[in-house]
Amino acid sequence: MTTAEDKAGGDLEPWGQVTPDAARRLLVAAVEAFAERGYHATTTRDIAGRAGMSPAALYIHYKTKEELLHRISRIGHDKALDILRTAARREGSAAERLADAVSSFVRWHAGRRTTARVVQYELDALGPEARAEILALRRQVDAEVRGIIEDGVAAGEFDVIDVKGTTLAVLSLCIDVARWFNTAGPRTPDEVGALYAGLVLRMVGSREPAAPAPA
Repeated sequence: MTTAEDKAGGDLEPWGQVTPDAARRLLVAAVEAFAERGYHATTTRDIAGRAGMSPAALYIHYKTKEELLHRISRIGHDKALDILRTAARREGSAAERLADAVSSFVRWHAGRRTTARVVQYELDALGPEARAEILALRRQVDAEVRGIIEDGVAAGEFDVIDVKGTTLAVLSLCIDVARWFNTAGPRTPDEVGALYAGLVLRMVGSREPAAPAPA
């Protein structure tokens, strides 16, 4: 990952669980290559070269290029789910929890935009079994946000007619940050997160102003 992205992402780095070091280097190299060239245009030789390894060394750790993408996607979706689940289960009103969920989710997509682009936009390159696994995680992600919105509607905090459609809109808004965010731009990941939290609260008709979410 670039130095700027490492700095922006801080403790959100998702690859610490990948061992040994050579496997982690290959995974990071694959993220960079997939984000830059797309999954189908990237070869295993490209990935190995970025990691400073031979193509033969790659197969010691990953049987196929798809296995690399699957591992990246699984780790990324697990992180996304953890971010939203933590926000959904915190103390506070539905508005506070939704603001926390959105700001945290947006910060991750901005601070880890290279990873997030691969995680969110290369899903169709996976085979049927791996794709089904990731889609199941996406349904859980959807359920966490939908649950917060349902809580807000039930409590009279939100004015939402179509909870399912609004959930889709909220998630789409957050995820798209990975497509356009630039660390050299005028806003930090924290600032974009706070902006989007306020936008989403207005989207659901919240009567409670957005409070700054914890960093």
